[in-house]
Amino acid sequence: MQSRKNNKFNKLNKTKNKWITPLLIGGGLLILLVPIIWLGLHNWDVEESLSEVGYSKKVADATPEQPENSEPAEPPVKGDSEDNSTEEIPPKEEPAQPNPAPEKPKKEDPVVPIEKPAANSYDPNQVLPANPTFIQGILVANKRYPLPSTYAPGESKEAREAFEKMAAAARLDGFELVAFSTYRAFERQETLYNQYVEKDGQAEADRYSARPGYSEHQSGLAFDIGEKNFEQHWASPTFGETPAGVWVATHAHEYGFILRYPIGKEEITGYMHESWHFRFVGVGPATDMYTNKLTLEEYLEL
Repeated sequence: MQSRKNNKFNKLNKTKNKWITPLLIGGGLLILLVPIIWLGLHNWDVEESLSEVGYSKKVADATPEQPENSEPAEPPVKGDSEDNSTEEIPPKEEPAQPNPAPEKPKKEDPVVPIEKPAANSYDPNQVLPANPTFIQGILVANKRYPLPSTYAPGESKEAREAFEKMAAAARLDGFELVAFSTYRAFERQETLYNQYVEKDGQAEADRYSARPGYSEHQSGLAFDIGEKNFEQHWASPTFGETPAGVWVATHAHEYGFILRYPIGKEEITGYMHESWHFRFVGVGPATDMYTNKLTLEEYLEL
């Protein structure tokens, strides 16, 4: 009895096994065929097939789309385009610290150039020097370059010899020249100048008379020249208008003398025109000054 039951059970198992295997194989094939058929219906486009079931949207939402060149996009730069839809939020700036006040530059006293007084005016702070001034070998005595109060050379022998030669030449032309004033000591000039100041005032006296220590007569090289028997023209502008005065002005340089204060040069020399005042400087310099119509100040660039 028992053996019959077992045989029956075995037959049932065999029947079940006979159908299960084909079903599993068929189900597996069906599972494989469904996606293949689905892809075929969508022209074998995987993305399109996936989009039909909403899968691609989920993937797109989860993964940002990258450009075709697969390089990461750079963040937009503010200001590069007017269509920027988003603006970068600038980082929070820390409050600016106040800059320390710059140190004020130290004020320096302005450098005031020391201007030398013009040759035609006295320096109010001038002190008489210990030695006379020579420029280019020529002794200078004017309103800028005074002489020491102790300078007392007397009349220059060289200048006297040159005058005697000139007077001899003038005599041949009919003129008897006289040097009526040459060397003048410091004390003598002081007396004369004070007299002129008392008579005409200092401003006017300074136009025609040198202060003590500033006179060329103290150098022994200045000669006041006139014509004998025509004393009315001595120390007068009219001497330059006489024939003798014209002769001296024309030939003095040949003997080393210059007309020291010519017409129209008061602003340079500091003194009014003196047709009788001649200064010995030597033939070479005198000829240069006469030829080029220069005063001593212009010639020496004082």
